[in-house]
Amino acid sequence: MENLEELRYPIGHFTCPETISKELRDSWIKELEILPQKLRALVIPLHEEQLDTSYRPQGWTVRQLVHHIADSHHHSYTRFKWALSEDAPLIKAYEEKSWSNLFDAKTAPVSLSLSYLDALHAKLVYLLKGLDEAQYESFYLHPDGNVKVTVAQNIGKYAWHGNHHLAHIQNLIVRKGW
Repeated sequence: MENLEELRYPIGHFTCPETISKELRDSWIKELEILPQKLRALVIPLHEEQLDTSYRPQGWTVRQLVHHIADSHHHSYTRFKWALSEDAPLIKAYEEKSWSNLFDAKTAPVSLSLSYLDALHAKLVYLLKGLDEAQYESFYLHPDGNVKVTVAQNIGKYAWHGNHHLAHIQNLIVRKGW
């Protein structure tokens, strides 16, 4: 049995390099571009009972993970827009655990969030590919510690975030032999 830290962070914690090369940034954008397809391929074959299985003890179910990814990446899209259209905006954080305990996150068909992610990521990738170099340095301030997050850093953070939750689901499927 894996330890709790390995179950929670199967690909490790996100660490952003000091310098983000164009190649690295482009690879992150590609990860964002293919996330909806990869997620769909993982969860569409699962039946309802499997979707309602927690990926770890006291963890979210697969269904909650899918809806969380959609909710989180919705917030991220808005943060990109704020960073690109305002001067050092202070963004609003949200209570992701509370959102994942709402009725829709626990019961809605995953197809709703999968369809939403298709559109959201298509728009996001289109936006990111059209930026000039200076725009990747635009930033927002996160209220937890007043941390400055550049557009380039946020690309990496959300590429990691998608892969982090994909790994939760992939590992559960392997552990359960689905």
